[in-house]
Amino acid sequence: MDESFKIVLASGNKKKLKELSRILAPIGIEVLTPAQAGFNMDGVEETGSTFADNAQIKARAAFERSGGMPSLADDSGLSVDCLNGAPGIYSARYAGENATDKDRYEKLLNEMKNIPEDKRTARFTCSICCILPDKVLKSEQTCEGKIGFAPAGENGFGYDPVFYPDKYKTLSFSQLDDQQKDEISHRGKALRLMAKLLKEYLNNK
Repeated sequence: MDESFKIVLASGNKKKLKELSRILAPIGIEVLTPAQAGFNMDGVEETGSTFADNAQIKARAAFERSGGMPSLADDSGLSVDCLNGAPGIYSARYAGENATDKDRYEKLLNEMKNIPEDKRTARFTCSICCILPDKVLKSEQTCEGKIGFAPAGENGFGYDPVFYPDKYKTLSFSQLDDQQKDEISHRGKALRLMAKLLKEYLNNK
């Protein structure tokens, strides 16, 4: 296997880059940002109807803009059953374009203020697409849980303070340490599956 195998992440999110590098570095894959690969992701519109669609749109854009470098993108979000799956693919834009994480989860809590505990079921989904010169790899995983009545914890980002995974029940994602969260999270599971697929791909080269 080529020890210098590089993949460009179709995002400038430092937390995603760190998480991805932590999982892919042990199998000899170096992850680059768009800036390191000499391009940007400006103007890429996520027009898909599913997480998988949007992950592929972003990965394809990075592949084309980088001149054909292996490119990886993820799309993830929160789906709440009593809200008919909302915010879903609109998770990042749920409270408007310039809203903060706090704005988003407070809007969610407000919309669910009269929903009893047993009806607050939800799940995070992470869909990953990796476009290679001769192959497209995909992985998708979920994490089941419930939406709490108030935020708790200082770690994580997005809706983490109000999402209580089934495994821990009384602790939100924001109250878990990185290792605990990686073990059960939608992104952690999807990244490990993608790492397995990439390892198989590289071993067959």
